[in-house]
Amino acid sequence: MATIKDVAKKAHVSVATVSRVINQKGYVNEETRKLVLTAIEELNYVPNELARSLFQKRSHIVAVVMPHLTSYYFSDLLEVIEDETINANYRLMICNSMDNPEKESKYLKIFEQYNVDGIILISNTNRIQDYQKLHIPMIEIDHNLSEEIPSIASNNYLGGKLAAEKLISTGCRKILHFRGPSNLVTVAERTRGFHSVLTKDIAVYTYDLAFISPDPLDIEEKINNHLDCDGIFCESDIIAMLAIQSLKKIGKKIPDDVQVIGFDNIQLASMIEPKITTIAQSTETIGKTALNTMMRLINGEILESFNQIIDVELIERDTTKKA
Repeated sequence: MATIKDVAKKAHVSVATVSRVINQKGYVNEETRKLVLTAIEELNYVPNELARSLFQKRSHIVAVVMPHLTSYYFSDLLEVIEDETINANYRLMICNSMDNPEKESKYLKIFEQYNVDGIILISNTNRIQDYQKLHIPMIEIDHNLSEEIPSIASNNYLGGKLAAEKLISTGCRKILHFRGPSNLVTVAERTRGFHSVLTKDIAVYTYDLAFISPDPLDIEEKINNHLDCDGIFCESDIIAMLAIQSLKKIGKKIPDDVQVIGFDNIQLASMIEPKITTIAQSTETIGKTALNTMMRLINGEILESFNQIIDVELIERDTTKKA
């Protein structure tokens, strides 16, 4: 494999001159430039990207820190971010933190060592100050852990509100609310929106579940403890699917006996029977907005909006009644 020294030798110039041509920095006369480019082509020389990043203090790498990769919502979002990163002539470093402090420590060192140009933080970290000490452009998705960091989030308050309005308008009076961990900002906002439209004649029973691998037996037990419930709001489509399975086991008809609303609008929600009514988050809009914001930060541009909220919508399918 050819090296930069081989190129310099073939073009009869110094290594510094080859470097200036490759990095397009500094003056090189046109004749010399052509000699260097010809030598690069003939030797099939590929510049060492790591070495270039160390020299330029720019790697053209954007890191995204995920809490996990098994979520359908996060995998859909990651796909959009990856496509947009490539379109911007950058590369994506995917970091699956799994909310593990030791893994996060390793990633923080890698970000500094490899001159990462930007960080998209999706994980709900407890080490936000350590990220800020890196002085690397950063944005948050679905969180707002520091007022100094730009954020992009779905309108989770609206999502909870839309779900409650739908269930109430179609006659539900005793509702189970299966949410994610209550310490998450997204969950708190959905809960706040959901409760904002409830009246005194509506009974609501709220239970925290894991977003990743929710326990089917736990869901089944909660439903069996409230056999007279007529509506269920689930803060993920996966939880909704498990709730539907439990309802079928006890002979409940959907939506005649019990109506169910999910959240995320993952592809499976429209493929299973009955098709799930859900709150749709636009991974396309969130992903594109995140990359556009990141590029503006990297380029030192002023953001038009620091905390961006992306609206959600109710997608009505088979698990709810028509109003």
